[in-house]
Amino acid sequence: MFVLQIDEDLYLQIVDQLHQEELFMLVDRNRVYLRQWLPWVDGITSVKDYDSIMIEWMNQLSSQLGFQTGIRYKNELVGMIGFHPIDWSNRKAAIGYWLAQGFQGRGIMTRACQAMVHYAFQTYHLNRVEIQASIQNVKSRAIPERLGFVFEGYTRDGEFLYDRYVDLVNYGLLKREWERHG
Repeated sequence: MFVLQIDEDLYLQIVDQLHQEELFMLVDRNRVYLRQWLPWVDGITSVKDYDSIMIEWMNQLSSQLGFQTGIRYKNELVGMIGFHPIDWSNRKAAIGYWLAQGFQGRGIMTRACQAMVHYAFQTYHLNRVEIQASIQNVKSRAIPERLGFVFEGYTRDGEFLYDRYVDLVNYGLLKREWERHG
């Protein structure tokens, strides 16, 4: 089982079928908050809804297209972070993440993102990492900004969020920039 230890309180762990109930409970407790930013929340109404998602995540892992991990803070599942499928021909990947509302403001997601960026450049030898966030999601946008990602523009109506389109902010970080400032 893949575990990426970040510090004594924080680690990332591959999410699989054993974590379905725990993951569902975390999403369910944070449903109102997460729904503001994530288009898939309403589609998760029971533990069973993770059956097909887990298969997709395991296929992604076995195909070496990245992975999805649970963020564990003091051994408690508090969110998720992972690679959207890696584009090996262009040596790039995007990082997606979410964190339970009650665990924000502790630097958890910044440290998790930093570990994923390090993994992308050092282990996968990628050239580029991307992050997108809703233009209104100030907390999510602060993470790539804090980590030295470059603002690259907006994607207008980039995501459909239940009843409306939202604009996205695009950030990118190149390996050479990370090596210079990392």
